Amino acid sequence: MPAKPAHERTSRFLSLILRHSPDTIGLALDRNGWADVAELLDKATRHGTPLTLDTLREVVASNDKQRFAFSEDGTRIRASQGHSLRSVDLELAPAVPPAVLYHGTASRFVASIRQSGLRPGSRQHVHLSTDRETALRVGARYGVPVVLEIRAGELHAHGQVFHRSDNGVWLTGAVPVRFIGFERGFPAK
Repeated sequence: MPAKPAHERTSRFLSLILRHSPDTIGLALDRNGWADVAELLDKATRHGTPLTLDTLREVVASNDKQRFAFSEDGTRIRASQGHSLRSVDLELAPAVPPAVLYHGTASRFVASIRQSGLRPGSRQHVHLSTDRETALRVGARYGVPVVLEIRAGELHAHGQVFHRSDNGVWLTGAVPVRFIGFERGFPAK
């Protein structure tokens, strides 16, 4: 297997540290998920993952999904969404979603979703996109992709809270089966 490009390795490392396990390198996130940039660089290097400020800036700027963001003054960094840490509150205001959003998954999960709906799993939220193409790419990461159509407007009208992250990903709690449209050809009930 060929080695991963340096920026991809750095992005995966940042995802681990800023979304799931900051204690891996002894880093502390504040309640809104922010980490001090200087502390991150120091602790990552001490942990054996040398990072420079220039590399960090490049990874943040070039990430196609804008997974990470700097604070306005550039002294702090955080993941835009996807946290499994329950203590992190991104302080996103509730937002009214479009009528339809999409969720990408792998075909092997469809039968379970038909039974239980969409669940956040280890994350705080279910992640949804505004377009089928993005959902298709997400689903392809896990196997044969399936795009689910979520009747977000209807779900919101029933009291479900939605948030939109800084990078445009829609976040919500569990999605009941009755609000999910399944592609034809996938396991029936």
